[in-house]
Amino acid sequence: MAQLRSLSAPRTTIKFVYYSRNVGSINSVSSNRYLATAAAFSNNGKRCHRRSLHTACASVNVNANASSGNQNAALDMVSALHSHRYALRWQNQFLNGARCLHSAAREQQAQVAISEVAEDGSSAAKRGAADAKPYQSKPEGKPQRDPLDVSFNDPIAAFKSKTTWELVRAYMVYMICSSEKLVEHNMTLMKWSNKILGKRLFTALMKATFYGHFVAGEDQIKIIPTLERLRSFGVKPILDYSVEEDISQEEAEKREVESSVSSTGDNAQDAGALPQYHVDKSFADRRYKVSSARTYFYLNEATCERNMEIFIKCLEAVSGATFGTGITAIKLTALGRPQLLLQLSEVIMRTRKYMEALVGGEGNVLTHHKTIKDLEKYYASVGDNKDVQQFLRNVTSDKEGILHLFPWSGIVDEDSQLSDTFRVPDPITGQMRRLISQIAPKEEEMFRNMIRRLNTIVKTAAELDVRIMIDAEQTYFQPAISRITLEMMRKYNKEKAIVFNTYQCYLREAYREVVTDLEQAKRQNFYFGAKLVRGAYMDQERARAQALGYADPVNPNYEATTDMYHKTLAECLRRIKLLKDSDDDARKIGIMVASHNEDTVRFAIENMKSIGISPEDKVICFGQLLGMCDYITFPLGQAGYSAYKYIPYGPVEEVLPYLSRRAQENKGVLKKIKKEKRLLGSEIRRRLFRGQLFYKPKGNYVPI
Repeated sequence: MAQLRSLSAPRTTIKFVYYSRNVGSINSVSSNRYLATAAAFSNNGKRCHRRSLHTACASVNVNANASSGNQNAALDMVSALHSHRYALRWQNQFLNGARCLHSAAREQQAQVAISEVAEDGSSAAKRGAADAKPYQSKPEGKPQRDPLDVSFNDPIAAFKSKTTWELVRAYMVYMICSSEKLVEHNMTLMKWSNKILGKRLFTALMKATFYGHFVAGEDQIKIIPTLERLRSFGVKPILDYSVEEDISQEEAEKREVESSVSSTGDNAQDAGALPQYHVDKSFADRRYKVSSARTYFYLNEATCERNMEIFIKCLEAVSGATFGTGITAIKLTALGRPQLLLQLSEVIMRTRKYMEALVGGEGNVLTHHKTIKDLEKYYASVGDNKDVQQFLRNVTSDKEGILHLFPWSGIVDEDSQLSDTFRVPDPITGQMRRLISQIAPKEEEMFRNMIRRLNTIVKTAAELDVRIMIDAEQTYFQPAISRITLEMMRKYNKEKAIVFNTYQCYLREAYREVVTDLEQAKRQNFYFGAKLVRGAYMDQERARAQALGYADPVNPNYEATTDMYHKTLAECLRRIKLLKDSDDDARKIGIMVASHNEDTVRFAIENMKSIGISPEDKVICFGQLLGMCDYITFPLGQAGYSAYKYIPYGPVEEVLPYLSRRAQENKGVLKKIKKEKRLLGSEIRRRLFRGQLFYKPKGNYVPI
């Protein structure tokens, strides 16, 4: 680092590909491509600004194992780069505002890059960048594409990315998941094993079983080989730092109750209050009857700041290894006090009921043109109130008469005041009135902090060209989460879909919510991103609704949930086709089909074909968890579809709650396990008979 600074040259913003953690095994890459990349970037300031945070030459600490000849080559390379410093000087104005990387990760990344440069540095230093082609981060030769077996019964296509040992490990893990008693007590067994075996032996055992199968590695450096191999087989990552606090039920309940009640008291008994948006001690441990979703419990504002930094590390890690094709998943409950989301959710639902009553009843209120005109006429007769007039301009459309249920675009401004934001016109007085009681100044500050953290994360994602998927949570949080996410879309999804919302299709209102948000995106002209899932909180939601006496929000059965999923997906595909047919940008709607159900995946593929949407349109992608349903993900990626794996990472002992959930989830989908076990057994036998026990995966696929 010191040597580069002594050259007084700006940082050289060169993207690079990690080929291996072991520098000795890195493929030789002609360094004239790196020089050419610098020249190419000098012609595109904006793109360089977004990607300049990950540098190939942030340090010239040549690997100690490298030969002296390679060291000299690396220094020659640095000298050649120095000669181009004037062409790169323009970058300073962009780099000044960019967020700095965490130095440790950056220096380790740079050492790998310098080792690559050193292998062929001396010859490149003699050649200029004038006649060189920009470096492309893909394997040499034509990208491979395989035909897709939509029955997903091809074991070779499913597991060509795996070593034989990995297949045996997967089979063993699924065998364990088939034992109900082992799965039921898995967390206790893991804790006792840790105590008996000691940290070293326990870590080795976990890496040979559950951890090795479901988790990519311990940190953002050690996961690089996994990300590389996925990419070489056409699969992209959704990165998630999966460390969770392992706290008792009593501690979880205590934290949740304390952080879910306002300092001014709980107004659950007030007129118009909705009971489902208030904490109940019986369900304060949000892990109750939930096996597949990570849970954050609020401790203090400092913890939320640390969570923000962790999410930013995920963004940096996925950007450095995927070149704009990666995604990071976050939860809003990690960034702020739950009480704020509860209060915001309640006022949103009360506002919806209020506006529906004004326009003449329940149901879809997007097209009550006549009633809106009547409202305008009424309020004009009541008086000349500028606030009311502004409100009506926000919620109505001159051309279509569409009603905005939520006109409060200032909600994601870091200086917004909740108590001033949520106001509606009173039909009796004609004046604006609050729908939310005065919030304590300390809680207003907490809300602004939560919005600031989210803004920081999304800004960083936009700079790094990484997408953000905000996970769905319980229905008593979800109105606030969806509203904030939609406003983040409006703010940041101007040129492409950076922010995605998550919709749980086991909810009765899922289709309506998606259609309403699609209409908002169309009217306000921003790119809409949605991840469609079945959902993670069904049992908890049903039990809570019954206990607190409100309507069950969940579909009556699995078939109804599947119908809801397919209906919602079909509507999204229909709208994408309309965009294509009108020569508009079809990528204004981006959908992730996040499902382990192969029937749903087939439904999406068949509908894409029937209405003329191709994988190259980059509007539909598919996602599954690492270690689950490989027989779906990898054939999709290898056939040229946009396929993702949800990649958890973190230290072994700190991801035990995550591993426990994966075991529980696999127990609940024994039919899928049965098929995957059959395919695994078939591929293991094939390799045994053909003498491929030491098969080494090598892919030549490029993700779409």
